[in-house]
Amino acid sequence: MVCLICVCSSDEQEHKIPVYGQYTVAPHHSGVYPVHEPMYKMWKEVWGVKTTSTEEYPKLMPSWQRRGFIHSGVMVLPRQTCGLFTTTIFASDYQGGLQGLDNAIQGGETFQTLLTTPISIFMTHLSNYGNDRLALYMLESLIRFMKCWTNLKLLTLPPVELGFKYFEMFPQEKEPIWTNPCDYYRHKELWPVNKTCDRLPDFIIVGPQKTGTTALYSFLSRHSSLTSNKPSPKNFEELQFFNSNNYYLGLDWYMDFFPQRNKPNSTFLFEKSANYFDNEVVPKRVAALLPRAKIVVILMNPAKRAHSWYHHMRYHNDPTALNTSFYDVITATKDSPSKVKTLQSRCLTPGLYAQHLVRWLDFFPAKQIHIVHSDELKNDPASVMDSLQKFLHVQPHVNYARHLRYDPVKGFYCVVMDNGQTKCLGQSKGRKYPPMDSASEHHLRRYYRKHNTNLSKLLASFNSEVPDWLKQELKELTSGKS
Repeated sequence: MVCLICVCSSDEQEHKIPVYGQYTVAPHHSGVYPVHEPMYKMWKEVWGVKTTSTEEYPKLMPSWQRRGFIHSGVMVLPRQTCGLFTTTIFASDYQGGLQGLDNAIQGGETFQTLLTTPISIFMTHLSNYGNDRLALYMLESLIRFMKCWTNLKLLTLPPVELGFKYFEMFPQEKEPIWTNPCDYYRHKELWPVNKTCDRLPDFIIVGPQKTGTTALYSFLSRHSSLTSNKPSPKNFEELQFFNSNNYYLGLDWYMDFFPQRNKPNSTFLFEKSANYFDNEVVPKRVAALLPRAKIVVILMNPAKRAHSWYHHMRYHNDPTALNTSFYDVITATKDSPSKVKTLQSRCLTPGLYAQHLVRWLDFFPAKQIHIVHSDELKNDPASVMDSLQKFLHVQPHVNYARHLRYDPVKGFYCVVMDNGQTKCLGQSKGRKYPPMDSASEHHLRRYYRKHNTNLSKLLASFNSEVPDWLKQELKELTSGKS
């Protein structure tokens, strides 16, 4: 049991109260959580702050679920409530008077807090040290009661050392989980008034890669009521916030990519990051920040997707893809070179569709997830866009048959611009690859068999039809073909 009593004074020398360095608090918790980036920057660069505390992460109540996190090099520790506040100057101010305070200490709420919390952090205010000296009375009485009636060993540590100890005990809490500041009234009150949740997206295209996400993104961008994020310097139209170190840059970094809505009730914001789909941590992070967001997934024959990804890497001169055949990549074993196994994972893992969809269903109801089939997007994009607009409840409803035109040279549909000219995806899109060899096709059919069977059952949850490629797979399976 480690207990830290934090004393905060604006004038350490005058009042002779020791104040630990590299620890600070913010008035009314403002800026600690929800995070105000300028404050963290000043703490780190100007004052060398390493530790702070708050009652607000992930939220105030229930108190036993308060947690810690690390952001911008500052350890944020969970603070508990001891029942004494700025206004509690005299014993008579405490609910129930001195007897009420004694009851809290002698087996009540304050005692239970210390008993059930491995590390307890209490912050008192200067006024508690004058007048009826309630803070000293509470702490001294509580410690005596604990020593008398429990066999717990109480220890104290300075703030920075306590931070190290806390995250040694709870290493899983180092990474923050950003929540929507507007979903909890206290967080909204603590957030700077110049910030708004209107710059958070309404829906996300999550992938997987090489299924047509860029094409869908370009089609959506032509809708007058849909606005995507500004390009990222590193990842172009993809922000890759929820799946990469960008997440640790904070909520301000993410929202800065989205514009202010011209019409808050009719403008939809969206983003597309194609490697969100199969990332294990992304669904939890998205649900924490955007619990009402709609999720768009594009599925294609996983064997075809794997083959496309392999040739995508060859096109970009990946040495492993250039020097290893597709069959050798997909049949790599645990003894294969690490780079071959990495390429194998990026070829095969995203195609385990049922496994990944179940993970998304752990955090989002099926009614918030929309399945697009890649072949239909390629061959009949107007129908796909009609269905997607209905799912999003976006107005006006656009007839995409007038905005898309088939390009026989490219072999796919392109966007019709306002001047009547077509704008197709870049040279890297829609490339023709050599056909897959029969040995690889046979291996992948067996590899994905169980997963495709599970997918066929799962699609009913999304009110989505079974695509032709999956029907063929199931037909061959029932007929006994390998």
